[in-house]
Amino acid sequence: MRPALYWAAAAALALTSAVIAATAPNPASPCGDGFTLEGARCCVAPNASRCLDDQGCPAPLTHTAAGCRAPEVRIVIEETTAVVGPSDWEAEGRVAARTLHVARFAIDAFELSGADGRARANLTRDESRAICTQKGGRLPTEDEWLAAAAGKQPRRYPWGDTGAVCRRGAWGTENGPCAWGATGPDTAGAHADGDTASGIHDLAGNVAEWVEAGGSGGPGVVRGGSFRSILATDLRTWSRAEVAPDARLAWVGARCAYDAPPR
Repeated sequence: MRPALYWAAAAALALTSAVIAATAPNPASPCGDGFTLEGARCCVAPNASRCLDDQGCPAPLTHTAAGCRAPEVRIVIEETTAVVGPSDWEAEGRVAARTLHVARFAIDAFELSGADGRARANLTRDESRAICTQKGGRLPTEDEWLAAAAGKQPRRYPWGDTGAVCRRGAWGTENGPCAWGATGPDTAGAHADGDTASGIHDLAGNVAEWVEAGGSGGPGVVRGGSFRSILATDLRTWSRAEVAPDARLAWVGARCAYDAPPR
C-alpha cells in the first residue's frame, strides 16, 4: 500500500473507532446510555458544571429551557393484590409475609427533582406531603409503593430478580462500590436499566422515598435505598427504613402518587 493510501486508511479507521466508542454503551459506566460519569454524577455534557446542558437529551430526559430534565409523567398502577414477604433468604426474619391490596392509582415516573435536575433531598415528610398536594397528589401509601416497585408477582428489585449492578440505580456512590465522593443524589432518570416494566425510574437508589405508614402520627418510613447505600439489600423491594418524620437527610426525598378513577 502506498504511504498516502496507508495514512488515509488509518485515519478512516481511527474515525470509525471514535464514532463507535462515542455511541456504544460503556459496560464499565454506572450510568445509563447517553450519560457519562463526571465525578460521582451521571451527566449529559462532559463537564460537571454544565452537567445537563442540552447536547441532545438521552432518553428518558427531554429538552427544556434549562437543559435536559426529567419530564412530568404519571404511570397508572392497576388494582393489585399480592402476597409480599421474604422473597429471598436475606429477608427471612426481617419481613413477615402478608397480603396487600391497593386500588388503581397513579404515581410519578420520576422522583421529585430540583432545578439542577437531581432528585430533591433534605425534605421532611410534611414538606414532601405539601409539595405533592400542590401537584394535585399525595405521598404513596407503603402498600402503593410496594405495588409499583414489586408488582403482582413480587420482584426482588424493581426491575426484576437479577442482581443490582451499578447501571441499575444510583447507589454506592458515596463510598463505593459504584463511585466515590457523592454528597447528594444523582440526576433523576439517569439509570434506565433499573426501570420497572411499566416505566417507573429510580425506585431503587438515588433517594429513599417517603411513604405514608400509619397516618400522621405514625413512624417516618422511607423505601428504596439511596445513593449512600453500600449493600444491594437496601435496594430490595421489601427493604424499608424508619427515620424521624421531621428529619432533613441528604439521602431522603419523595415521589408523588395520585388517586385514579376505577375502570
